Amino acid sequence: MKVLFVEPPKDYWFVMGEYLPPPYGILQLAAFLESKNKDVEIMVLDCQAQDLDWKALEKCVESFDPDVVASSALATCNTYVAVRTLETAKKVNPDVLTIAGGQHFTATAKESLETYPEVDVIIRGEGEQTFVELVKAASKKSSFSRIKGISTRHNGKIIHNSPQPLIENLDDLPFPGYHFIKDILHKYHFTAMAGPKTRYALVEGSRGCLHRCTFCSQWRHWEGKWRSKSPKRIADEFEFCYENYGSRFLWLTDDNFGLGRCAEKLSEEIIKRGISDDIMWFMQVRCDNVSKHRDVLPKMRKAGLRWVLLGVESHSQSTLQKFNKKTKPEDAKGAMKLLHENDIFAQAMLIIGERKDTAESIARLREFVNELDPDLAIFAILTPFPGTEVFEEAKRNGWIEDFNWAHYDMVHAVMPTETLSREEVQRELYKCYRSFFGSWRRRFQGIFSTNELKRRTYRYMATQGIIKQLKNLF
Repeated sequence: MKVLFVEPPKDYWFVMGEYLPPPYGILQLAAFLESKNKDVEIMVLDCQAQDLDWKALEKCVESFDPDVVASSALATCNTYVAVRTLETAKKVNPDVLTIAGGQHFTATAKESLETYPEVDVIIRGEGEQTFVELVKAASKKSSFSRIKGISTRHNGKIIHNSPQPLIENLDDLPFPGYHFIKDILHKYHFTAMAGPKTRYALVEGSRGCLHRCTFCSQWRHWEGKWRSKSPKRIADEFEFCYENYGSRFLWLTDDNFGLGRCAEKLSEEIIKRGISDDIMWFMQVRCDNVSKHRDVLPKMRKAGLRWVLLGVESHSQSTLQKFNKKTKPEDAKGAMKLLHENDIFAQAMLIIGERKDTAESIARLREFVNELDPDLAIFAILTPFPGTEVFEEAKRNGWIEDFNWAHYDMVHAVMPTETLSREEVQRELYKCYRSFFGSWRRRFQGIFSTNELKRRTYRYMATQGIIKQLKNLF
């Protein structure tokens, strides 16, 4: 039995400059499959890192001749390239079993199976155990009827099997299968954050989130639960990537790992291993969590935490309440101040395009960001991702004007507000970036900052023409 995992050819998200992350999701699936079934021959193709276009991908499929092909989608905007990957596999061998998964396909299982005949099976939710069972059944040519967590077709009907129980102990997971892509590990980078030559790895510390922000598909995908690996297990993975693959920049992928006792213990574990002076790591955090756990920041900085993404979202308390964010604008100000005091690069994430947004309210957001003075600000358009409350409300009320999934990337406006058309929302996004990056004072301070990360980031971003690319969207 041969199984091929594919990261499709796709465009990068230009807002953060050119970057290439390793395909963590399929590396995790590949490693888990390998740990449970030693008889399976596994190949991982990363078309971006290996410079493979669609024709080259087709030749690779022909050469490997897999029995099963699984495509990575990761985000809604990559839906079509994931489907095209499976279509390519079917073109080579119509009998190959094609599998899709992830948050988008989980939320749209019925619609996707109705729309894309190239997709044989959709794995809903957490995929490791389900994938192993699918491959076992496929190798024996047995029925999929008892496999939990899948949606598929049977006798012309779409069948949704019962959900797969979540993995109880994430520490039991093997390390991601970086050995499947060891020959191209030098290709992975995040130039704006760590420079073009620093080796870059992703580490998953936990899954899920207990908060229920209306714009986020994560909490529902993970059934509203939060499960964490132990601090020791996470530090083991840091050290594993550092020792075996030369990774010096580590991205903690969690939506909400938090800064409590678990983060403190993780920092102690990293320091104990003697690698903290030679690595930098990134995480994203709620603003209120920073203030609540301010005492742990010095230890985290000592352990190598250099960059934090704050989910600021809005300057407006009413908008934060609409998002069910349960934070206040003052939390963002306090968190920003604390991160600066601890020499941690602070990036703010902001959202425009909420239903009540106007040109005036977005202008006030820009003023708020200037007062907040983050090291870097990323503005996003509120996007109704399938599986979110925003999507359900917008679809129910007929607000969505664009169902082209390729545009669901947070930089294309797919629905208007009560007072702004989609084109006007698009222009407002441009104004936000022009306001932030167009400030000569901010440019000068960034390019000549005493903070190494800030200096490198601003010098790099100055070469990327992000504002021009955003202007080209309307």
